[in-house]
Amino acid sequence: MADLNELSEKLALLKQEIEGEIKNLSNSKVAFEYRKGLMDSKTGKIGTLMREMGKIPNELKAEYGKKVNEIKMWAQDRFEELESKLKEAEMAERYNSETIDVTLPAKMRPIGNLHPNTQVRNQIVDIFGSMGFEIYEGNEIETDYYNFSALNIPKDHPARDMQDTFYLSPEFLLRTQTSAGQIHVMEEKKPPIKVISPGKVFRSDDDATHSPMFSQMEGLVVDKGITLCDLQGMLDVFVQKIFGEDTKTRLRPSYFPFTEPSVEVDVSCFQCHGKGCKLCKGTGWIEVLGAGVVNKKVLEGCGIDSNVYSGLAFGIGIDRIAMLKYGINNIKLLFESDLRVLNQIND
Repeated sequence: MADLNELSEKLALLKQEIEGEIKNLSNSKVAFEYRKGLMDSKTGKIGTLMREMGKIPNELKAEYGKKVNEIKMWAQDRFEELESKLKEAEMAERYNSETIDVTLPAKMRPIGNLHPNTQVRNQIVDIFGSMGFEIYEGNEIETDYYNFSALNIPKDHPARDMQDTFYLSPEFLLRTQTSAGQIHVMEEKKPPIKVISPGKVFRSDDDATHSPMFSQMEGLVVDKGITLCDLQGMLDVFVQKIFGEDTKTRLRPSYFPFTEPSVEVDVSCFQCHGKGCKLCKGTGWIEVLGAGVVNKKVLEGCGIDSNVYSGLAFGIGIDRIAMLKYGINNIKLLFESDLRVLNQIND
């Protein structure tokens, strides 16, 4: 630096440059970065002025240092003033953006209903509970014995082919039917027995009307003198409360290894009242469940004297009842929890 006049001119130009740049700084972050670069002792325009002190004659160093400190202090004051204004403006902008108009109506949040399966399950439990049935919660993981063998379905029985089973090991599996629960109940409790056993069951099956996981409810009554007439009487009450008071039942011969005789239970079509429609495929009847008189081998296997006691059992597909009751044509809709579906179903 040749003399102090040259320094003064340089500092004046630097001030002009800083003032010009400050006008273009739009936020505190950009201002901080510019200030940091300007004051940097190695690369900054103000910071490097002090490094040139060694080139200044001794008699001029005091005046030189004074002028450099003056612009340094000026720059710091200027930046602090700018930072205060920018932060104030930014805070005001933030407040404006976050302002809530309390006079606006509140946003409506959709409220879901109970799932169709839950609604149907609750209804069935209430219906049979009013008839004196107790509830037994079974195990979703069962042994081969309880799921098959104890229900008169030995290893080589063709009925096993009707149920594609998820085996966890040679002994354990995901239950394919809530019927396994009736064996546990008959082993633990002596007649009279009157229970329903709702829960999830699992089969390797998947299409519009079947799912690998679905809900069933097993019903079991064991007492003296139990017949198919008792079964139909109970089911008449059940379907009338689920589908309407004018609904009737019809029993058709069928086959299940754990009941003899076995029946398929139909209900009169609650949509066309027997005239024939798409729902009942023109027959006037809809199949809803399977049932029968408990096989004597099953009773004897649980230590119940089949010469003294008889029983009836029925298995209700909760998903199927829900689909029929609420007009659902694809079982997958029951597993999607779509509010557009659930909002249409509320009993």
